[in-house]
Amino acid sequence: MPKASPDEAARARFLQKLSEVEARYANLEAQLGDPDIIANSPLYAKVAKEHGSLSHVVAAYRQLKQTDTGIREAREILEDGDEEMAELARSELDELEEKRPQLFDDIVRLFATADQETERNVIMEIRAGTGGEEAALFAADLYGMYKHYAEKQGWKTEVLGASPTPMGGFREIIFSVSGRGVNGKLRYESGGHRVQRVPITESQGRIHTSACTIAVLPEADPVEVDINPDDLRIDFYRASGPGGQKVNKTSSAVRITHEPTGIIVAIQDEKSQHKNRAKAMRVLRSRLLDHYRSQAESKRQTMRSGQIGSGDRSQRIRTYNFPQNRVSDHRINLTLYHLDRIIMGDLDEVIEPLARHDSRERVKAVLEGDLEL
Repeated sequence: MPKASPDEAARARFLQKLSEVEARYANLEAQLGDPDIIANSPLYAKVAKEHGSLSHVVAAYRQLKQTDTGIREAREILEDGDEEMAELARSELDELEEKRPQLFDDIVRLFATADQETERNVIMEIRAGTGGEEAALFAADLYGMYKHYAEKQGWKTEVLGASPTPMGGFREIIFSVSGRGVNGKLRYESGGHRVQRVPITESQGRIHTSACTIAVLPEADPVEVDINPDDLRIDFYRASGPGGQKVNKTSSAVRITHEPTGIIVAIQDEKSQHKNRAKAMRVLRSRLLDHYRSQAESKRQTMRSGQIGSGDRSQRIRTYNFPQNRVSDHRINLTLYHLDRIIMGDLDEVIEPLARHDSRERVKAVLEGDLEL
């Protein structure tokens, strides 16, 4: 018996994976009718979300199976030698065999992009890096860029925490972005962002290079991350502003330490201790979700090296050169001379090529068995 080619073996593995996805979909469908799950609103929403994310893949897979059944039945008719049915069967076989490769390609693309993570809201964290005050000013520019982009998309932003500087920059700013398809677009922004320009503090007109680091964290639902209250150390203190001046006379600022992981979240923006604590818990849940996923990902090592959007904050991903009005994304060798527009929120010029590249790499990963749904 001849050995299957690598392509045939990969296709067989992929079809097996589709069968498992269909079984998972059926299980989710049954859960949606379970009274216990219906009564648990957060759990029901989670199940419904996953069910919805798989629906297009499963519908396409069932169409593929129906096509394969049609091909098999047409071949059986031809093998039976029934002359009356042969012409009709041959015509149907030709049509189905011509249709099948496109169906298969379509389902691979659907599988590669059927990611329920795309619809998540996100929490973004921008931190000034090398460059002192100029890096803090660049952090403020980046925040403004994402805020303008969110407005153009019809998304909502909310500042959760910020450490402003006297000149109007930010040592750190944490904010949420909510709306349709937020994570699907913003997940490519994690990493190191570098700026080249003449700082306002520079008297000799020399170009300086400064940097910021951005983390994009899919916002976690409370049911996704189980936080044991005994694992938390919560401290309250008085908030302070740029230069150390007091902005609140009461201990409303909150610092939460998750002792098992060492993750610390400090929020002081609100005058209410209760509101600061609620914001800090939102950020903590998302950081913990990111932490646990990063651990699992490093163990599996399933993502291809060519894929982007993995959230590696150590990678320098983009340079903003103001004298040349240039933006360069180093992951896909993209260069645009529209920095003035991009910094004002016209980010689709950068994000759409990244998304197309990511989609192509995910299709490769699917066929090579390296990508789980």
